[in-house]
Amino acid sequence: MSVQTPTVTKRPGWPEILVGLAVMALVGYGLPITLSRLGVSEALGPVVFGLFLAALSGVAGLAAFAAAAYLRVRSLPAFGVRRTTGRWLLIGVAGGLVALVVARIAAAAYYYLFHPTDNVQQPYADAASGGILTVILSLLFLAVLTPIGEEFLFRGVVTTALLRYGALAGVVGSAVIFALMHGLNAVFVTALVVGLVAAELRRRSGSVWPGVVVHVTNNLIGQGLVLFLAS
Repeated sequence: MSVQTPTVTKRPGWPEILVGLAVMALVGYGLPITLSRLGVSEALGPVVFGLFLAALSGVAGLAAFAAAAYLRVRSLPAFGVRRTTGRWLLIGVAGGLVALVVARIAAAAYYYLFHPTDNVQQPYADAASGGILTVILSLLFLAVLTPIGEEFLFRGVVTTALLRYGALAGVVGSAVIFALMHGLNAVFVTALVVGLVAAELRRRSGSVWPGVVVHVTNNLIGQGLVLFLAS
């Protein structure tokens, strides 16, 4: 009688982190810069190019996750892409509301202390200036597609890989990386707060979906207000 060797599921690590972040930087940041320098943004106009950037923020995260997941592990559950319970999803809603309030307070403090003059989210506001259809599309891209793409990458890959070093490294480390990828600006503090809440729920629930709900709740209300005012 043959003895079967138990299958050991690989865990994502630094190769997945580095590949994922590299693809995110290339697609999410390098592509828009290249297109702007080529004059594509002017040719398309602020509304269409703003919609493109809003969609790209989610697509880049999914592309980065796909590259990282295909590298070695090739198992969605290993990245926390697994079913969860309704209770955890409700906790995600509550976490998103808490993150929304705390992040807005932190952002207000940032503006008070540093008085930034640049609006890094102006292209998203431009995207919503074309009427009700562009408002709806912008909200779908920023409040649904972007949270899914970013959570798959930053919580599914980065948090999962860093949790091997403990809860502090996994939660705080991945949240800092997530915030830094948004740049040292007013969005940094919001991303840091959302990242901390989403990463902790990823750690406790074992799934990325509660973090997706946190992200969706925060973006749906926060970006919804911005786009509504811009329109």
